[in-house]
Amino acid sequence: MRDFQKPGRSVLWAANGACATSHPLAAKVAVDILERGGNAADAAIAGAVLLGLCEPQSTGLGGDCFVLMTPPGEDRVLALNASGRAPAALSAAQLRARGLTGMPLLGVEAVTVPGAVDGFCRLSADRGRMPLADVLAPAIRYAEEGVPVAPRVSRDWAEGSDGLTGAARKFFLTAGAPLAEGQMFRAPGQAEVLRRIARDGRAGFYEGEVADDMVASLRALGGVHTAEDFATNTCDWGEPVSGDYGDWRVSEHPPNGQGATAILILNILRQFDLSPLDPLGAQRIHLETEAARLAYALRDEIIADPAHVTRLDEMLSLQSAERLAGLIDPDRAMPDGQVAAGRQHRDTVYLCVVDRDRMAVSIIYSIFWGFGAGLASERFGLLFQNRGAGFTLAEGHPNEAGGGKRPLHTIIPGMLHRGGRLAGPFGVMGGAYQPTGHARFVTNLVDFGMDLQEAFDAPRSFWQNGMLEVERGYPPAVRARLEEMGHRVVEAEEPLGGGQAILIGDGGALSAGSDPRKDGIALGY
Repeated sequence: MRDFQKPGRSVLWAANGACATSHPLAAKVAVDILERGGNAADAAIAGAVLLGLCEPQSTGLGGDCFVLMTPPGEDRVLALNASGRAPAALSAAQLRARGLTGMPLLGVEAVTVPGAVDGFCRLSADRGRMPLADVLAPAIRYAEEGVPVAPRVSRDWAEGSDGLTGAARKFFLTAGAPLAEGQMFRAPGQAEVLRRIARDGRAGFYEGEVADDMVASLRALGGVHTAEDFATNTCDWGEPVSGDYGDWRVSEHPPNGQGATAILILNILRQFDLSPLDPLGAQRIHLETEAARLAYALRDEIIADPAHVTRLDEMLSLQSAERLAGLIDPDRAMPDGQVAAGRQHRDTVYLCVVDRDRMAVSIIYSIFWGFGAGLASERFGLLFQNRGAGFTLAEGHPNEAGGGKRPLHTIIPGMLHRGGRLAGPFGVMGGAYQPTGHARFVTNLVDFGMDLQEAFDAPRSFWQNGMLEVERGYPPAVRARLEEMGHRVVEAEEPLGGGQAILIGDGGALSAGSDPRKDGIALGY
């Protein structure tokens, strides 16, 4: 239990349904949908689409999403991959011939076809209860009337606005400046797009005038995207990947998501006994850091488009985890040359919902970098994601850029079971940090007995680019000890990720928590 004399937030408890996400308006809309008779799928779609207006620097209709869900009253988990593919004409060889040694981070070459809208339509049709038009109605209203810019969103808007070019500056700046806290963001073009989706389903987005706007805008920027790329881009259902940690089972989204990385980190940490350690001490940080560095190195070799992944079993096996754990010196950091962590970013939104029938939905939705590729369609103002930056140009690599392929994705929703029964959905934002964040959240719960809110409130660390970033919540003595162990420690310039979760208690009531690093909240009824 938290110390009520110190700043903090209590866990939310609710009986019928709950939503936790990174913006209060999205949480409220999701709970409103539940109270109107919608189920968790309906509520998740309504809240997620609204997040594209509440946090446009992080997500939007031009992005991708992944979903994990459990049907009502069931413990099995279904995975929906709604990540988009590269245009058919994308060629790594041609990019290498231009002198490129890696995929551009921004610009039209990095733009993949948006997958999220197809995912929302499929989730609604296959698992929803309400008409899609009713589910999208709140977001349409907010797009027209406007959403006040929240504090964290304002901070990120200012930091990401330098990457906006062309039409994106018209739609996401005011008089050439980023929107400030409390200013109203309106998107009438997106309201019109949502009305077309509400009326025509996925065809309202991937065909007709909306698709024409996106394709024409991309080709004017030098893209190789075609109408067929949009019309044929579809999501698909699959099975999660899973691993055990104590008496908990952790389910993650399979490739091209990096969920197997989180399972590998946890499997490595299983080889050590964390529970006697100080949860905020240097030894716990060191073991977690080394496990993550090794897991990320294997991720960068393996994770790719599902059709090109051949060594997934290696990432999920306890034998691999045992071998990697043997490389960890409990008292000394590994040389940097052994490991890599990939590109880091923080711009993603996460939302989880559990309804009164105990359907659980874990959904993560992103345009990758701040404001994606920095590009928008000319007519409707749809931001394009830069997920193609997740490809490599290394010839023969499973994740080599290519037409119709899905790139390695950083975004991963999670789902927990305990004792064979559904425990609830969870997720952690923060780009490359996400597998580390998943592992930290689970170990906070399992090894250190934290409640959901404590697990999110606790300080974090993350190794990237040869440096171990630690948040200000750690005392100087911890930083000094980590430096003695060989880590190059720096204070994190920004909060590490964000996160939300809902758990189903033994008596059936729901507890929920939301990360203070974002503007969000957990709500229920």
